[in-house]
Amino acid sequence: MKIFTPLQIGALTLPNRILMAPLARARSDEHRAPTAMVAEYYAQRADAGLIITEASTVAPMSVSRPYASGIFLDRHVEGWRRVTESVHAKGGRIFQQLYHLGRKSDPSRIPDGAQPLAPSAVAARGKIMGLNGPIEFAVPRPLALDEIPGVVAEFRAAAQNAQRAGMDGIEIHGANGYLIDQFLRDGANRRDDRYGGAVDNRVRFLLEVVDAVVDVFGADRVGVRVSPHARHDGTADSDPVSLYGIAAAALNERNLAYLHLVESVLPATAQSPPPGGAPVMASVRRAFRGPLIVNGAYTRELAEEVIASGAADAVAFGALYIANPDLVERFRRDGPYNPPDQTTFHNGGAKGYIDYPALDVASVPA
Repeated sequence: MKIFTPLQIGALTLPNRILMAPLARARSDEHRAPTAMVAEYYAQRADAGLIITEASTVAPMSVSRPYASGIFLDRHVEGWRRVTESVHAKGGRIFQQLYHLGRKSDPSRIPDGAQPLAPSAVAARGKIMGLNGPIEFAVPRPLALDEIPGVVAEFRAAAQNAQRAGMDGIEIHGANGYLIDQFLRDGANRRDDRYGGAVDNRVRFLLEVVDAVVDVFGADRVGVRVSPHARHDGTADSDPVSLYGIAAAALNERNLAYLHLVESVLPATAQSPPPGGAPVMASVRRAFRGPLIVNGAYTRELAEEVIASGAADAVAFGALYIANPDLVERFRRDGPYNPPDQTTFHNGGAKGYIDYPALDVASVPA
């Protein structure tokens, strides 16, 4: 099967095309530094062709739930170094996902009571769990033109920290309604300067971040993740096919390791467009000539189909990897699969985190 064949992404040769998607699990310590338990969690899943870490925040102005991870302090570097050493000891490969929450930052946790930052003064739709319970997302403060280079510099510094921690590369989080996505989509970006309006302007911030991170790691160790159909928080776009086609073409010029697209529509099986609008996979595939990773409720069979069709090169799995640390081997045997416990997805200790049994253990009769 194609999913078990090697894949070259930039500087790395992956032994298979079964990737571990970035998954927020909130198991770091109170300072947002990964613990020994986090290192064990990732090491258990080292059979993935590539592990992409949970999103790690690049700055104190970008904070959300407790125990989510960061990569802007020395203690974060030390914690992530423990992770990379554990994964590499098992023969795995690991990229760090970097992000800034922008308008989705928790105002009750931002230092000195500052407002969240965003391209425009447009609040995200919905609520966040603040220090004293659920609160509405705050109306953010628009970034001034002369502030934007400082945010780009935070991404550069975070990439340098990830390099110190021993990461094999970086995935830039341009998805899920966070700061880069807020700049990309006209539902959140109402600017009338060189970062707003036309698509070429709205893509500018993403490309500046990419160039800064590439300057640290090299283009062949940098990927980008986008989610054209995520709109639950109001971060939508009026023409996603055009937007992501143009963004993919600009990223293609930079010879990146890969582009990671959250879209589950398959050319051969799609009966309806994904929630949030028309599929963009075909236009992205035409514009971006490097490896394309897709993510979005894929099964083993659908992953094989999308790869065999040539629509994508690899598939990243989320919930399946949470519950099945040896997912590659389970795919080889076509199961069985541990069911995921959703109550432990985003909080807790070892339960639902490092206690899912491996296949051989699970197969032993009681």
